[in-house]
Amino acid sequence: MIENILTLLMLVLLQAVLGLDNLLYISLESQRVAKDKQAFVRKMGIAVAMVLRIALLFILISVIDYFQDPFLKFNIPDILSAKMNVHSLIVLIGGVFILYTATKEIIHMLSLEEADHGEKKEASVNTIIFWIVLMNIVFSFDSILSAMALTKVFWVMATAIIIGGLLMIWLSGTVSSFLQKNRMYEVLGLFILFIVGIMLLTEGGHLAHIYIFGNKITPMSKTTFYFVIAVLIIIDVVQSKYQKKLQARKLAKSQAEEKSDS
Repeated sequence: MIENILTLLMLVLLQAVLGLDNLLYISLESQRVAKDKQAFVRKMGIAVAMVLRIALLFILISVIDYFQDPFLKFNIPDILSAKMNVHSLIVLIGGVFILYTATKEIIHMLSLEEADHGEKKEASVNTIIFWIVLMNIVFSFDSILSAMALTKVFWVMATAIIIGGLLMIWLSGTVSSFLQKNRMYEVLGLFILFIVGIMLLTEGGHLAHIYIFGNKITPMSKTTFYFVIAVLIIIDVVQSKYQKKLQARKLAKSQAEEKSDS
């Protein structure tokens, strides 16, 4: 029992670390619905995904070999080769979707149409819940497979998923509220989401044993991912402070010129 409890604590910590990118996606995606429905969308999406994660855990325990065994192989000599399995295909599709979502939102932010006509069109609650649930499952593969490597006890893994889901429900509101109050960080969040998409693509390419022009795709490590995020945050903070100093200097200069003219 003591061993199971220690494993449970380790899995909860693992869920929290691996769930940061998922939490960012949920917070950004929920902002596409009406403000009074955003909390409901986040909670419902994570709750449904939590149930499906447990179901996915049960399925993976039963048919793990099917998810890992290649079902599609192709080879174009010296150009492209791959050995696809279900796991790699799901991760690749998730990476493509995340890249598409981040790119679309970044372009939308820069569009003149939004500046001229106000806020973007709201999406339906059911649509956003669907995408949150779907992407939550994509993000869950790493944590579930890692959990299966640490223990074979089903209730320990299921409990870790439930605790991790409850933590996400609790933190999602805080992250979403922070992004809404500090809109400049929403751009930073979208670029981090873009990097998440790249990370998923490299991971899926590695799982599919994809070679491009004889070079094997290697996955982006979590350490590299968090290092890049840290660098982006530092750059954003330094740039914001620098801009504030420039604005203050410009304002002081303008006021001094007005006094001299009068």
